[in-house]
Amino acid sequence: MLKNAAEVSGEGEEVVRPRASGPRAEEIGHAGHGDAEVRAEPRAKKRRFGLGRKKQSYSHAHFKVYKRRWIVMGQLVLLNIVVSWDWLTFAPISTSSAIYFDVPESSINWLSTAFLFSFAATCPLTIYLLHRGPKDSIIAASILLLVGNWIRYAGTKANGGIFGVVMFGQILTGLAQPFVLAAPTRYSDMWFTERGRIGATALASLANPLGAALASLINPFLGSVPTTVLIVSIIATVACIPSLFIPARPPTPPSASSAISKTPVLASIKHILRSPSFYLISLTFSTYVGFFNAFSSLLNQILYPYGYSEDEAGICGAVLIVVGLLACAITSPILDRTHAYLLGIKVLCPLVAVSYLALIFAPQTRTIVAPYLLSAVLGASSFSLLPITLEYLVEITFPASPEVSSTICWVSGQILGGVFIVVMNALKDSRPVDLESVREAGRGSGVGDKPPGHMFSALVFQAVVSLAVLPLPLVLGIKKLGLRTTEGRLMKDEDGESVVESVEGEGDSGDTEQ
Repeated sequence: MLKNAAEVSGEGEEVVRPRASGPRAEEIGHAGHGDAEVRAEPRAKKRRFGLGRKKQSYSHAHFKVYKRRWIVMGQLVLLNIVVSWDWLTFAPISTSSAIYFDVPESSINWLSTAFLFSFAATCPLTIYLLHRGPKDSIIAASILLLVGNWIRYAGTKANGGIFGVVMFGQILTGLAQPFVLAAPTRYSDMWFTERGRIGATALASLANPLGAALASLINPFLGSVPTTVLIVSIIATVACIPSLFIPARPPTPPSASSAISKTPVLASIKHILRSPSFYLISLTFSTYVGFFNAFSSLLNQILYPYGYSEDEAGICGAVLIVVGLLACAITSPILDRTHAYLLGIKVLCPLVAVSYLALIFAPQTRTIVAPYLLSAVLGASSFSLLPITLEYLVEITFPASPEVSSTICWVSGQILGGVFIVVMNALKDSRPVDLESVREAGRGSGVGDKPPGHMFSALVFQAVVSLAVLPLPLVLGIKKLGLRTTEGRLMKDEDGESVVESVEGEGDSGDTEQ
């Protein structure tokens, strides 16, 4: 069955014909539509420092990928950018928004918080649609984004601004987020080999914080609140239209593991919940995602009591994300080749926790260097960690369907992000802040380490919790604790013959670990 799937596609395109006597491909032909990418026969590589793999990849020799996968990638990237831009539309201009809508700044925080909480509402539907394939999920996200954005704009224009209408539109855009944010692992599993999945997951997932960076950097310069929302709505509309035209799935599977029938959703959930390592990774991932969301949402309010302007806070947010994207662009290809998931997690998690610890004291310096430098370190470690963790979860929970573990973790992270925003806002200094006098005074003339409106206690809370969960990923893989993990999907891709036997002999190999 698997052999036949690798020989002929549904569109009559010529594909790999493996030899019966060995794991090497006899010939790789050009696809009829010029869509197939020809891959040379890989050479076995030496294992160095426990990072490489001795065995030649069966999937790389016997299967192929298609150029059209980049069309789906482009659309997934666009929607993740837009949905995150929607999330932080008002956060970089929180003081201006509070004045425009005539509400407390804490109400503006609820625009970001409600967005995060709404993630959980569509979680079951997200898993169902992603189990069918990424396209259905992408279309659902596009519809919600279109409706939500234009309702938000109507709310900013009607009667000088109706905050309740804006909140309703914000919740609709929040409902769209899980459909694209939880999609990358399912997408990379469907379209890429084991040598490209981390990079694909990274590119699609980290487009989300790129949207947050664009919001932080650009929104303060777009003008009034209605103008800002209008521009974002137009961008969202343009980004959503191509969703109707992307391909639903590749003509043939890209790897041996992809050719196996996916485990049903309920069976996947039961399998995942029996894994102790899943709980450790999920709690760590959710906590760090939650704090990243909270820190991004509150960055302007963390800095402005010390005299930082909205523009300086926006640039700090952009540094956080742009440096993170650059770092991930370096680490992802390396980890795609080495598959050193566990090592990467154990190196990067301490960097994230230490960054949150150091950020306690950054605003008090009243300099640009401290918050910008620490934000760069936090962004680099957080962004590099994200795709590794998501792909590692798929590996250790195999044969569970990929979208199940990623959706569960993302839901937990978004809910914790909302909770952290509420808690950190409650820990904010209650003394009133004269925004105009702070703006005029600037950073240089500030007095005291804890001025009115400071969030020192909130930053301490952030650091303490981040350090508290740090031991969890560090004990992963320790056999004596019963936490030894197995990269199940990778083993399938490297040993295709066992996959063929199980598929032909049992009918559904997705439930059997070889």
